[in-house]
Parts: sequence; structure tokens; C-alpha cells
Amino acid sequence: MPQSRWIALLLWPLALALVTWTLSQMPLAGIGGILAELHWHQWVLWTLVNVLAIAVSTERWRRLGRMLGEAPGFWQMLLIRQAGQTVSFITPAPHFGGEPFQIYWLVKRAGMSIHRAVLSLALDRFYELWINFLVLMLGVSLILLVPQAATIVSNSQITDNQVSDWYVILLLLLTLLVALSIIAWVLIRQPALISSRLEKVSARWFDSPKLAALGAHWHSLGSDIKKVVRTQKAELLNALLLSLLGWALMIFEVWLALSFFDIRLDTVALAQIMVAMRLALLLPLPGGIGSLEAAVLWSFQTLSLPMEAALGLIALTRLRDVLVLVSGAVCLYTLRKKH
Repeated sequence: MPQSRWIALLLWPLALALVTWTLSQMPLAGIGGILAELHWHQWVLWTLVNVLAIAVSTERWRRLGRMLGEAPGFWQMLLIRQAGQTVSFITPAPHFGGEPFQIYWLVKRAGMSIHRAVLSLALDRFYELWINFLVLMLGVSLILLVPQAATIVSNSQITDNQVSDWYVILLLLLTLLVALSIIAWVLIRQPALISSRLEKVSARWFDSPKLAALGAHWHSLGSDIKKVVRTQKAELLNALLLSLLGWALMIFEVWLALSFFDIRLDTVALAQIMVAMRLALLLPLPGGIGSLEAAVLWSFQTLSLPMEAALGLIALTRLRDVLVLVSGAVCLYTLRKKH
């Protein structure tokens, strides 16, 4: 059995163990009553925010593809994105796993050339990761720099070890951000450094007629990157703004969910919950199963917030995930059926 298969088999029990422990700490009997107390207009607003967040991410990817001269329409892009997200969700990796399928569908369904399909998806993932690490780093910085105004200090006992942990997380996020920036700089300024090494590694493969075209695709990808940076600065900026808008919607969704349960937090306390939830999703567990629940529980305990509200936030978050999975499965079925 491949090593990756063994890792996946080990991660699923770990995720389920985390779920079991987390659920044992929560008043599960009240979950139905908590959600039943929500009014219809709250459900409508919550649904609208989530749909808008998905639309913003899809539009960013579509614009990046259009910037390269090849992109399907919005609805086609939405089908491909959601189908890939479903694969990524059940893969033991943080938000990755469905990309090969998305590239395949872009090439086969939308008629994009391979190098442009790869480039559009790579740019979309780069924006997602870079902005993700940037916002998380700003959130951790806020927690560390404004302790006197934070609920985390006034309502709880924060230890020196916890402060030290936040500094470690900040350093790690800064390292990842710098690493991504360096990779982007090398791809833009010195693509030959990477292409020459890839060609040496894959030289034996190019003897195959089917794989010989990969070298041409790589050179085309490098020239497209240079062209985009030189001529499409406005579109790249628009993609950045859409990424920031997507993050703003995610923050607003958490704030909105908390407001449903009469929880009003200051900026730093909201940042702690948001950072904890997003860091939990970066762990190599399928869909953050277990880690997300544990992060919410820890945050609410640290902030001395009611566990009923924590349960409500987790319930809404997982309900959203289930709906996204179901819609993604429908998109996946549609793509396979049409193909």
C-alpha cells in the first residue's frame, strides 16, 4: 500500500478521536434547540453571506483565467470549483487535493491549454494562501500587541506559555509568507532557474511523444507569467481586492453567527476565535474534522464564553460544510455526466 494511503488511514482515526473528545465537552442535547431559535431572516442572511463568499472566490479564479485569454463562464467555473472543493475537503491535506481534477476539467470541458489552466489555478491558490497567511499574521499580531484591550486578558488567565505559543505561530506564519513571496519572485524574475532543474529531472520522460509537449507547456507558462506581470497589473490588483473581500466575508460570517447567540466581542477576541479556527483548518486533517471543533472549544473556554454559543458556532460551520459538500457532489456528478 502506498505511503500516502497509510498516512490517510492514520489521519482519519485521529480526526475522529478529536471529534469524540470535543463532543464529550459540549452540551449536545441543546443543539437542536439552539438552531431552532434562529429566525428565518437570520437563516437567509447567513446563507446569503456564504453564497457571496463562494461567488467572490469563483469570480477571482474566472478573472485570472480571463486575464490569460482563456476562461469559461462563471457558472462553468463554479461547477469546476465546487467539484474540486469536494475532493479537497475529504483529502487529508489543508484545502488541497482537488486541483488535478480542476485542471483536467478546465482542459477537457473548457478547452483551456494545459499551461494556462495550471497557471490560472496556481495564481488563484497563490492569492488564497498568501492572503490567508497575511491576515492570520495580522490577527496574531493584533492579539499580541493589544492585550490590554482584549477580552482574552480581562476575562481569562493567559499564561506565559500561551504568549510564547502565539509568538511561535507568528514566526511560522511570517516564514511561510516570506517563502511564498520568494517563490513568486523567482517564478517572475528567474523562471529559467526552475525550468532548467525540472528539465534535468524530467529529461528521460521527454523521449515519450505524449510527454514531450510538457517541456513546451512549461516554457509557455514561464512566458505567460512574465507577460501577465508586465501587462495585467490592474487585473492582478483586482484579484488581490477580491481575496481581501473574501476574507472580510469570512470574518463577517463568524461575527454574524456569534451575534445570533447574543455574543458581542471586541476586535481582539474576535481575532482570536477567527485565527484559531483558520489555523485548525491548516492541519492535515480531512476538512479540519476534530481540529476545528477543538479550536472553537479552546477559544471559548479561554475567553470565558458560554459553551452553548460554541456549540451553535460549530453547528453552523459544519452545516455550511455539509451544504458545500452536497452542492459540490452535485457539481461533480454534473461534470462527469456531461463528460
